[in-house]
Amino acid sequence: MTQPVRHDAMRACNLALVLGEVHRHGALTRAALAELTGLTKSTVSTLVGSLLDARFVEETGAVRAGERGRPGVEVVLSGARMASLGLEVNVDYLAARVVDFAGVSRVSLRIERDNRGISARSVLTAVRKLASDALAQARDLDLTVAGAVLAVSGPVRDGVVLSAPNLGWRNVRADSLGVPVSVDNEANLAALGELWYGGGGSDFLYVSGEIGIGAGVVVDSALFRGTGGELGHVVVSPTGPPCRCGASGCLETYAGQEALLRAAGVPTVEALVTALTAGASAVAAAGEALGLALASAVNLLDIDRIVLGGVFGRLFPWLAPPVEAVLTARLSALRGSVPELRPSELGDSAATLGAAGRTIHRILADPARFLPR
Repeated sequence: MTQPVRHDAMRACNLALVLGEVHRHGALTRAALAELTGLTKSTVSTLVGSLLDARFVEETGAVRAGERGRPGVEVVLSGARMASLGLEVNVDYLAARVVDFAGVSRVSLRIERDNRGISARSVLTAVRKLASDALAQARDLDLTVAGAVLAVSGPVRDGVVLSAPNLGWRNVRADSLGVPVSVDNEANLAALGELWYGGGGSDFLYVSGEIGIGAGVVVDSALFRGTGGELGHVVVSPTGPPCRCGASGCLETYAGQEALLRAAGVPTVEALVTALTAGASAVAAAGEALGLALASAVNLLDIDRIVLGGVFGRLFPWLAPPVEAVLTARLSALRGSVPELRPSELGDSAATLGAAGRTIHRILADPARFLPR
């Protein structure tokens, strides 16, 4: 027998419907929302009133949509109350970012430190302190942080970091960080950051170039879920140098950040950029190795856009030519064209933006759960 729909369930669904349209389209009048949602104008006005009271949206002023009638008042997402916390553990830094509900970064913290050879417990203690500092700054801004997501460079399943060779972690679970926290793969979250805050489009392969090399796949504006794409452990030369994962000839041994610096004989990425600007060709071999790995990925995924993030984004002017040459040589005959290659504009913020964005999208999907009590 069909069950009746409870009033509170219907209201929650309609709140999400209205808020979702504001998120997708930007500033909208109540009349425009009624037209987009199919709800009556009076229902929309009531729902918008609730969203205004909760400070999920704010009014921007009167606009005249047509020549007749009173001008409408547009509403947009508001960053005045709700926010989320994105955290990242990478091999050589920790990062935290508070993003408000309107998508604006309000707090950004970063600690440069080598996390290799340090126990997971010690690293997570440092993350907890960083999260506490970020939450304190958010409170000073009168923001309510609804949740936190932690990005880690390694495959993750059910909140457990299964293996992070560059960190030396196996089967690590993050504890509470002062707010509800979930854990996901850094490259997956960086791909979501690119989707929500960057220019990747609706379908792309995101490649995160750091000391390790990860990848996330976005199809039809949604992340292709898995434990985390470890592109850095695709073998590009079976007789190549040993990798921390236990195999030999992995992409990471040729194109990871440490391999890039070692090939150029410089200590930092900044020094590498300076050397490349002066005419050095230290990343050509790395670009060829990256092209080989990407060609295999394209043959498998049939993707038409590749976004290079992390250190690869900074090195894009010098990495792109050898990568594109390999892609052209290996793909053009079979596909007729090669994927578009482009740099991410988010730099090393992609993972924390994606991590914070996860909670923002939870709120968008069910704002009724987050209404003030």
